[in-house]
Amino acid sequence: MGHTSLEKIVNLQKNTANIRNICIVAHVDHGKTTLADSLIASNGIISNRLAGKLRYMDSREDEQIRGITMKSSSISLHFSTDNQEYLINMIDSPGHVDFSSEVSTAVRVCDGAVVMVDVVEGVCPQTQAVLRQTWLENISPVLVINKIDRLIIELKLTPLEAYIHLQKILEQVNAVTGSLFTSKVLEERAEMEVKAKPSSDSKSSEHIYDWSAGLEETDDSHLYFAPDQGNVVFASAIDGWGFRIEQFVQMYSQKVGISAEVLLKTLWGDYYLNTKAKKIMKGAQLKGKKPLFVQLVLENIWSLYEAVVVRRDKEKIDKIVNSLGLTILPRDSRHTDPKVHLNAICTQWLPISQAVLSMVCSKLPSPMDIAAERVEKLMCVRSRRFDSLPAQTQALKQAFLECKSDEKAPVIVFICKMFAVDSKALPQNKLRPLTQEEIAQRREQARKRHAEKLAIQAQQLEQSPPGMTPEICPANTSTRGIQVASQMEQASPSTCRQEKEQRERFIAFARVYSGTIRRGQKLFVLGPKYDPSEALPKLPQSCSPADDLSIPHLACCTVEDLYLLMGKELENVQEVPVGNVLGIGGLDDYVLKSATLSTSPVCPPFTPLNFEATPIVRVAVEPKHPSEMPQLVRGMKLLNQADPCVEVLVQESGEHVLITAGEVHLQRCLDDLRERFAKVEISSSEPIVPFRETIIRPPKVDMVNEDMGTQQKVAVIHQKKEDQSKYPEGVSVDSDGLVTLNTPNKLSILSVRAMPLPEPVTQLLEENSDLIRTIEQFNLSVKEGREALEINLTTLEAIQTFKQKLEENFVGRKWRNAVNQISAFGPRRYGPNILLNGLENYHRPSMWQCLDKTSKDSGAYKDFDNSIISGFQLATLSGPVCEEPLMGVCFILEKWDMSKVQQLVQTHTQSSTEGETIKTEDSQQETTSKENSLSELEPILESPAGQDGQIQGSQTLAESVADGKCNSEVVLTDCYGPFSGQLIATMKEACRFALQAKPQRLMAAMYTCEIMATAEVLGRVYAVLSKRAGRVLQEEMKEGTEMFIIKAVLPVAESFGFADEIRKRTSGLASPQLVFSHWEVIPSDPYWVPTTEEEYLHFGEKADTVNQARKYMNTVRKRKGLYVEEKIVEHAEKQRTLSKNK
Repeated sequence: MGHTSLEKIVNLQKNTANIRNICIVAHVDHGKTTLADSLIASNGIISNRLAGKLRYMDSREDEQIRGITMKSSSISLHFSTDNQEYLINMIDSPGHVDFSSEVSTAVRVCDGAVVMVDVVEGVCPQTQAVLRQTWLENISPVLVINKIDRLIIELKLTPLEAYIHLQKILEQVNAVTGSLFTSKVLEERAEMEVKAKPSSDSKSSEHIYDWSAGLEETDDSHLYFAPDQGNVVFASAIDGWGFRIEQFVQMYSQKVGISAEVLLKTLWGDYYLNTKAKKIMKGAQLKGKKPLFVQLVLENIWSLYEAVVVRRDKEKIDKIVNSLGLTILPRDSRHTDPKVHLNAICTQWLPISQAVLSMVCSKLPSPMDIAAERVEKLMCVRSRRFDSLPAQTQALKQAFLECKSDEKAPVIVFICKMFAVDSKALPQNKLRPLTQEEIAQRREQARKRHAEKLAIQAQQLEQSPPGMTPEICPANTSTRGIQVASQMEQASPSTCRQEKEQRERFIAFARVYSGTIRRGQKLFVLGPKYDPSEALPKLPQSCSPADDLSIPHLACCTVEDLYLLMGKELENVQEVPVGNVLGIGGLDDYVLKSATLSTSPVCPPFTPLNFEATPIVRVAVEPKHPSEMPQLVRGMKLLNQADPCVEVLVQESGEHVLITAGEVHLQRCLDDLRERFAKVEISSSEPIVPFRETIIRPPKVDMVNEDMGTQQKVAVIHQKKEDQSKYPEGVSVDSDGLVTLNTPNKLSILSVRAMPLPEPVTQLLEENSDLIRTIEQFNLSVKEGREALEINLTTLEAIQTFKQKLEENFVGRKWRNAVNQISAFGPRRYGPNILLNGLENYHRPSMWQCLDKTSKDSGAYKDFDNSIISGFQLATLSGPVCEEPLMGVCFILEKWDMSKVQQLVQTHTQSSTEGETIKTEDSQQETTSKENSLSELEPILESPAGQDGQIQGSQTLAESVADGKCNSEVVLTDCYGPFSGQLIATMKEACRFALQAKPQRLMAAMYTCEIMATAEVLGRVYAVLSKRAGRVLQEEMKEGTEMFIIKAVLPVAESFGFADEIRKRTSGLASPQLVFSHWEVIPSDPYWVPTTEEEYLHFGEKADTVNQARKYMNTVRKRKGLYVEEKIVEHAEKQRTLSKNK
C-alpha cells in the first residue's frame, strides 16, 4: 500500500464505525516496536527492508541506544479490506516495568489491545500486568504469539514439538484471563447478594459459601484466545511474517476438498486428515497421527526455513517461490545474509501487517461499541455510585454510547498525559519545501534586486568626482552593513533567551469521547477534584466556557492547535471528530498530567489512571552552580508535567527530590532534566531509599541463638543505666512499656502503650489504603456537618469485608474489641498504623460510621480528640530511629486525665458569679497589682492576653483559681488554642517514648526479581544475588527450553547497579526484571551491643562486624543531618614492624 495523504486520513476520521484505537502491549523485548515497524511499512511510511531495524516509533536517542521503548507514541494508519477502509490509531507502548505508567495512559484512550508474547519466554510478569490493565479498563485484547523463528533456529524443535509448545503458551495466557474473569464473576455475585438480602435479615450461621456458583452460568468463551475464533496471530515480526489460521483455511479448502467452515474449526486442535477417506478425524494424539496444524501449516514454514536459512538449497527455494507464485528481486536472492532472502519471501507470502490489521478490524470494537459498564466506570470518580451523580451528569452516558459528532453533541475529551516537543518540531515552525510558483516568484524578486543594485552602482560611477576611486562607495556600504550586523548581534541575546525559554512545548495526548473538537473552541478544564453535584447549584442555567466563572477545580481554556499524531511527526488539523486520538496544543498552563475537557460543566472528571509501578527510587538534585537554581526549579516543574509517573517535591530540609519508578526511569529523568528542561549542569545525590520503622515482640534468643536469660549477663548494670538515662525527667515508663506523660501546663496526663500489629493486619491496611481514604472522607464530611458522601454498594461491601478481615486477624485476649476501638489510621490518616481508644469513660464517634450510621460523642474529651489524633499522625510520620515513617505499630491510649481542667472550669464558674458584683475600680487595681508581680508568675495557659486585656497566669493552680483571673472556659471551648498544641506535642512524645520502650527494628523496601538465565550462568547469578543480600525463593526450568527462571527478593537499597552487574557477569545472557513487592523487617537490632559472654566471644568487645540495620540507620541519619554515634579515627599511625626497621 502506498503512502496515505493527510486529506485521506482526515476524511477517514469522520467515519467512526471504521476507526480502531489500539495499543501494542507486552513484556520488554517481546517485539512490540518491530511489529509496529511492519505495520507502518504497510502504509509506505518506511521501507519494508527497514522494518525491525529502524524502530520508527522510538524517536528518543536513549531509546535507540538502549534498544527499549520508554514512552508510548501514536501513529494513524490506513488499511483496506473487504471493500472497507479503516483508520487505525496505533499506540506503541513500553514493556519495561519502570515505564508501566505509559502503558496505563495508552490503555485508557484505546478500545482494544494487541498483546504480544514471546513464544520462548512465555507469559512473563509484565505480560500478566498488561493483561490485568486491559481487563481493568474494559478493553478487548487480541493475541500475537511472536518469535516463532526461535523455535526453529535456536531451540531446533520439530513441527510437532513446536505445536505442543504453542498449545502450552496459549494455555498460560488463557489462565491469566481466566483468573481475572473468575474474580469479576464472584464480585458481581457478592454484589447481587448484598442487593437481594433484606436489611432486617440476620446473617445465618449455617450459610455455606459456594465459590463455584455463578461461574457455570456465565458465558466466558468470547474472553479466551483461540486460533479458531480468529483472535490469535502466529508470527515472527523480525522476519516479517504472520498468519491467522483463516489464511491457510482459504488456501487448503479447495485443495483438500473440505468446506472452509469445517476446516476452520478443526485446523487447530486434536484433529488429523485421513487421506484415503478425505475426512478429518478426531484423536490425532491417541493414534499417533500428525495434527492438521502441524501437517498443513508448521511443516511448510519449517521446510522454508530449512531451505533458506539452514541449508541454503537454491533449487528448493526456487521451487517454493514458483509454487507460491512470488516474485523475488535478484538482489534479495543473491544477498549474503539468508535472512534478507527469507524476509523477501515471507513478506509477500504471509505479510504480518495483513494478518494483524485484518484481525484488529474484525475482532476489536470501534469507538461506537464502547460498553455501558466502561462508561459508568469512567464517570464514577472517588468510589461514588453512578446513580448518586446528578441527573444531567447521568444523561451524558447516552452521549458516550451514541458517539455523535454533530453540533448538538457535547464535546468530551480525556487527556491521558502531556508530552514535551521541541518547538522546532511543530508543523507551524518547520521549513516546508517551496512550490514551483513560489520558486518562480522568488527568482523574479532576486532578478529585480540585482537589476536595482546594478543601476545604483552605475549612477554612483557617473556622480563620483574624477579624482575619487569608485571602490570607496562599496566600502562605505560594507562598513554600514557591519554596523547593522553588530547591532543585530547586540539585540540577539535577549531574543535567543526568549527562544530558549519557549523551546519545549507541551502537547496533550488525548481522545475524543463525544462531539467534535475544533481549533479556537473554548472548553471547560475539569480538575480531578471537580464535583458536578457541588458546582451545579452555583452555576447559572445555561453557562458556557466563554462565561467568567469562579468555581473551584473548574477552568476555561481555548484550544490553540490540534495535531494528528504520526509518530515523531505532527500534522496540523482544523477539527477532530469523536472516537479519534489527537494532540492538543496550548494547554501547558491548564493541565498538569491528565484532565477532562468538556463544553458541559455537568461532565464529571474521569477516574484516575491505574498505575502498576510504585515510585520508590528518589534522588536529591541541585545545580552545580547555585545561581542556576531558578532554571532547575522550572525544569523540574516541566519534567513533572511531561512524565505521568514521576513525582517532584521539596522536602522540609529544602532538598529538591525526584521520585521515580526504577533505576532506568531515574536515569531517563535526570538526562531529560539536564538536556531538555533545565538545560543546566546538575549533580544528583546517591539514591535515597525509603525505610520504615517498626517494633517487634521481645526476641527469645540472642545474636548467637542462645535462649535469653540462661547465660550470665556481663553488662546488665551498664545496660540498665543506659535505659534509665534514655528517658528525660517527667516521663515514667513501667515494666510493661506503658508511658505516662504530663502536658507542659500540668493540666492533663496521657498514658500510651505501643504494640506490634499482627503481620496480616499490616498487609490488610497496606492493601486497602484507598478504602481507608474513603472511610476518612466520609467521617470528615459527617464531622464537619456537610452532606455525607454517597458511597456505592461495591465500596460499602468492600469496607464491610475489610472490617470482617480485621476482626478475624485480631486474635487473642489483648485484641478484644480492637476493631471498634480504632480512632485513627496513620500517617496521613490512611497508613498502616492504628490508634486505639482504650478509655472507658470516652466513647468517640465510630470509625465505621459509613456502615452503621450511628455516632456517639460524649465527655469533655470531644473538643480535643483532634489534637490527640494529630499527635499520633506526627508520631507515625517520623519515628525515633531515623525519622522515617512507622509501619505495623498499634498505639493504645489507656489514660487521658482531664480532671484538673474540669475542676478549674467549675471553680471559675463559681468565682465568675461572685465577680459580677465587683466594681470597675477594683478590677483596675487588680490589673495594676497583677502587672507589678508579673515577673514572679508562670502562665498556666500559654495565652498572651484575655478577652478584656488582663494577663492570665499564676504560680500555682490554686492561686489562679482563687484569683479567678484564668478564663478556663477558653481551655475547653477553644480546640485550636495553646492547650490543644500542648496536647499534640505531648501525644507525639508519648508515642515516641512508648515505641522506644519496645524492641525497635527497621523495615526495608523489597523488590521481587525475576531472572531468566541459561544453566551455564546460574552460578554467577546466585553469586551476585548473595553479594547484594538477595534471597532466592524459587528456581524452575522452563519446559522445552534450556532457560531457568529464578525468582528472588532483593532489598531496594542494594539494587542500584544490580541489572548492569548481572549482565556483565553473565555476558548478557541474563537480565533481571525488578518490581517493588513489599516491606520486610531487617532481623538485626540497629542498637544492638554484646551483653552475654557468648556474644562477647563471638563478636568481640567492640562488636564491629557489619550490622546491616545499623549501617542503613546511620546512612539515613547522616543524610538527614541527625546525630550519628560512630568512632572516627583522627590521628592514625601506621604500624611499624621490626623487619621494616632493620
